[in-house]
Amino acid sequence: MSETAAQGAPGMAAGGEVATELNRVIGPKLLFFFVVGDILGTGIYALIGNVAGEIGGALWVPFVGAFLVAFLTAFSYLELVGKYPRAAGAALYANRAFGIPFLTFIVAFAVMSSGITSASSAAVAFAKTYLQQFITLPTSAVAIAFILLLGLINFRGVGESVKANVVLTCIELSGLLIIIAIGCYAIGSGQGEPSRLIQIDTADSGVLLAITSATALAFFAMIGFEDSVNMAEECTAPAKIFPRAMLLGMGAAGLIYVLVTLTASLLVPADRLAAVQSDALFEVVKIGAPDFPLGLFAIIGLFAVINSALINMLMASRLVYGMAGEGIIPPVLGSVHPTRRTPWISIVFTSAIAVVLVSFVPLASLAGTTSLLLLAVFTLVNIACLVLRRHSVEHRHFRAPSWSPWLGALLCAFLATPLSGRDPNNYLLAGVLLAIGVLLWLVNRLFVRRELDRRA
Repeated sequence: MSETAAQGAPGMAAGGEVATELNRVIGPKLLFFFVVGDILGTGIYALIGNVAGEIGGALWVPFVGAFLVAFLTAFSYLELVGKYPRAAGAALYANRAFGIPFLTFIVAFAVMSSGITSASSAAVAFAKTYLQQFITLPTSAVAIAFILLLGLINFRGVGESVKANVVLTCIELSGLLIIIAIGCYAIGSGQGEPSRLIQIDTADSGVLLAITSATALAFFAMIGFEDSVNMAEECTAPAKIFPRAMLLGMGAAGLIYVLVTLTASLLVPADRLAAVQSDALFEVVKIGAPDFPLGLFAIIGLFAVINSALINMLMASRLVYGMAGEGIIPPVLGSVHPTRRTPWISIVFTSAIAVVLVSFVPLASLAGTTSLLLLAVFTLVNIACLVLRRHSVEHRHFRAPSWSPWLGALLCAFLATPLSGRDPNNYLLAGVLLAIGVLLWLVNRLFVRRELDRRA
């Protein structure tokens, strides 16, 4: 093996596997459900009303746009995870491509933060929206208990967690299929207004800005596919199974999104969807099928946000584990429990951050900041894909179309800028999170220097 190949894939075995302490229990079917389950969930269940407020009746347009941007970036992820099937994901790719430790740390911290803010969004939605249909409890207390329970499930083991994801994915998928079925029935009965499907609200902006601002918000609903690469060390033959599982999973989720948003636009006026915001799908059920039990749909919504949070906390803890393995952060965070074989220190660390976020940050800011952080990371991943094409590995892997990383980088960068009409508060919270990351990086450097001085 050449030096470049060895650096790109340390400990590589047949099938594009690397040596790992983690259990390889995720096959192609579990990975497919992991991708679908991570994309579906909080975004579509909680954000339709907010997106309608940005664009109007043409609700399907920003979701299609978000899907296309995510799909382009997925090609770059597939090429890179095939070359470097390790748990650190985007941080690993940035490290291989640019070799700048500080940039690598910031990318890793941004991805970790996005996973935790996404899980925190789900926790708040669980406590504030769906649970409120049954009982009124303090939102922060419920959200904190929710995060702690997820941490216990995560500690139990990835096999149990991913199998739980299959069950939860089926439940959350059933809720969206109910919406689609209600739409088909209502439209077949003469309900619905097709003209709303092409209505774009330009009261506060032009057509292009209305579409881009709505797409920037809807992008939160498409994130999740990138989490799967952080499970690479727990997949069987990752270089082989990732392309089919990820692309099919994204395609299935994208189709469901389009059908759900078409149903919502046809049955409910955009201003009404915007007024009820996170309760938008309840409004679709009320109008399309007045006799349908809302309590049942609320239960499905609860499971949907549980699934989103579970997968995001899985991703965040595995990312911390991967960073520790790469020597970017203290090795203690890569500690594996002797009996459960799970990265328990990283699970405690990520859960603690989530508890703080759900205690002090509102849902809208969590969702917007999640998409902003990931769009910035996706821009770098697309660029890294181009840079790393100069580095070869000896095992076979997926190769993205030559043009897709260029276009993916351009579109992700645009949606991350103020030119897209993004809420300025997203930049404020992202700046605070990244500032915390810089502080942690400096503290880590100080301890490393002291340790070197002590040994000298």
